[in-house]
Amino acid sequence: MFVSKRLIKNIIVALLVCLVGLASKTFGQESQKPKQQPEDVVRVYTDLVQTDVMVFDRQGRFVNGLKREDFELRIDGKPQPIEFFERIAAGSADEETQLSAARGSSPANQRKVAGPVPLDRGRTIFFYVDDFHLAPGDLIFLRKALLRFIDQDMGQNDEAVITSASGQIGFLQQLTDNRAVLRAAVGRLNARPYFVRDVERPPMTEYQALEIDGNQTLTGQAGRSYHDVTGFFVNEYLKEHPPTSSEDYEAAELYVRNRARQILQQAAAITTDTLAVFENLVRSATQLPGRKLVFFVSGGFFLDKRNSDAPERLQLITNSAARNGVVIYSLDAKGLTSGLPNAGEDVAVDPSSTLDRESRGELLASREGMETLARDTGGRPIFDTNALDTGLAKAVKETSVYYLLAWRPNHEVQSSGKSRRIEVSLVGHRDLTVRIRRGFLDAPAENSKQATIKEQKVKDKPPEVKLREAIGGVYPSKELPVALSLNYLNTPKKGLLLTASMQLMIDSLSFTTEDGKEKAMVDIAGSVYNDQGKMGATFKEQATIAPAPNQTRQSGQAFVYNYHVSLSPGLYQVRVGVRDEKSGKVGTVNEWIEIPNLSSHHLTLSSVIAREQPQLTASPARTDQNLPPRSLLRVDHRFHRHSSLRFLVYIYNAARAPADSKPDVALQVQVLRDQQPVITTPLKEVSTAGIEALDQLPCGADLSLESLAPGHYLLLVTVIDRVSKTSASQEMRFDVE
Repeated sequence: MFVSKRLIKNIIVALLVCLVGLASKTFGQESQKPKQQPEDVVRVYTDLVQTDVMVFDRQGRFVNGLKREDFELRIDGKPQPIEFFERIAAGSADEETQLSAARGSSPANQRKVAGPVPLDRGRTIFFYVDDFHLAPGDLIFLRKALLRFIDQDMGQNDEAVITSASGQIGFLQQLTDNRAVLRAAVGRLNARPYFVRDVERPPMTEYQALEIDGNQTLTGQAGRSYHDVTGFFVNEYLKEHPPTSSEDYEAAELYVRNRARQILQQAAAITTDTLAVFENLVRSATQLPGRKLVFFVSGGFFLDKRNSDAPERLQLITNSAARNGVVIYSLDAKGLTSGLPNAGEDVAVDPSSTLDRESRGELLASREGMETLARDTGGRPIFDTNALDTGLAKAVKETSVYYLLAWRPNHEVQSSGKSRRIEVSLVGHRDLTVRIRRGFLDAPAENSKQATIKEQKVKDKPPEVKLREAIGGVYPSKELPVALSLNYLNTPKKGLLLTASMQLMIDSLSFTTEDGKEKAMVDIAGSVYNDQGKMGATFKEQATIAPAPNQTRQSGQAFVYNYHVSLSPGLYQVRVGVRDEKSGKVGTVNEWIEIPNLSSHHLTLSSVIAREQPQLTASPARTDQNLPPRSLLRVDHRFHRHSSLRFLVYIYNAARAPADSKPDVALQVQVLRDQQPVITTPLKEVSTAGIEALDQLPCGADLSLESLAPGHYLLLVTVIDRVSKTSASQEMRFDVE
């Protein structure tokens, strides 16, 4: 149940202590860095064209240490000098800088944005499940593989999304690093195989219909014996409708062909929709930086060139993948298969074995489109394996590093607008395998008039519409640097209370001066959604940002806005946005949070509430329950290296020992980088001295950040209940700069 924030006036003392540093203005330090341009792995620019290349040895391992002179590049068969060469780690902090250099871009030409650039960006991974061409029996292995990826193979800084052709996953089809969201998305996956509305007997498969439709010659004659697929179904029809004249044979064949065409038209519509949705997914990747890995998961589909535009759509998808830095791996959900019908499947009875003989190419035909998607984008197909999780893990690993080649095209290549063939070979390394995109498409720059029209349409929209559309966008808007932190605590009067804290660096705003005083106006809006996408609580406000009396605006100041709402247990997403009234710039951000069910009486932790503290002189990690009330809460979780991270959590539902009716709980803290612990504290007993509400046991710790190099980290807080022999964990991501 959603409750208006106006009803919430009194919060427990612990919450006030944690949020004491949050006023309408909070001061901190943020470095202002330029935002890198989105990557285009294969795109024609005025100066350079670039493509990504992977090289593997016979064991399938990436080959490091290669140099520019080891590669030979040909465009449409003609040798081309390599102007730029570098090895790149996908998802690294340096990837965007290297890609910009390969494009010939200079920092002076890059658009500036106020706000920090992620220190360790991580990788972007898409799963597209073609649930229309997925058998129910294959779903068990697919779910297992996806959950294995989420729990074990997904990197600490990676983001992933699980989508489907039917859209059945709904609101959870969003790019996120929240594993709870991804697990919930897997739970919504169901096979939705389409059924062709054909009640005739004997049953005709889609592949058999393709075989019939592919032979367009009417050869029916009185007394003719048919020996192909068409003949089999004609003969079966004639058994039920004995011919009386020669015209009856031709009529029977025409009937069979019409039946096949109706089947193909129904199937083609499904395949077209499947590829259209996938094309939109690939196109949307242009808004994301770096190289993107996409898994196309299907049981196979057919390329019907007569009744659909599937081959043309495949070309559009691979061209878009080239422009947007997408590598596709095709995964056959059937696993290891012989291509024979499944047990219980309704098939035609054929003593002559004509259908078996003519259907030997069915498996290969069903994989042709998946082969094209993978091979033409620099990926590979993952077929004939029941260990789908192993295939996923190997694909993630082998695409983690690549070589980037760039060359300078001639004027004819730039202006032709034709598809070009790329060939890359290794000099003196015939034992190595080179994997590249099979081609690139000349992409002239967008017409300046068209760009102006698009920009004008955006400007013509009312401010509230622009902000609302940006908040509801597929990906956050980065025109303004907005940070969001979500925390929940159990309160005596309102139950589980969610606090959404939003931070905006004021250096990014446009100020005006009135009566010698500076000020900026911002529109703030946001909504809370449940996991079905249903909107609950909303807020909207206009705020004036101005220096306090007798103060001037200084670099590094931050504006912080807090919103409180009471929620029932469940999975929620908070979407917020800010619009600068003067410049019209918009910044949006969204975060997921899982509110636990405390009535289950399971050991549970509140959110981790973290603050920045002046450097301690004590040990790198010191637990302390009596935390001082004054320190700087950092909404963006970016902490200076020469400081300490001070956090607070509450322990709910700790069991009581029979001897003294008190909890016996121990706390351990870890800091991880790239899933490897860099700080681990010993178990320390959580004191209950002086605490009356033992069902809400507070505990915290100070962590010195002095020993940590700048980068992205994960704070993992684990509590062990030694009475009930259970444990609970809570985590928080943070940056050290």
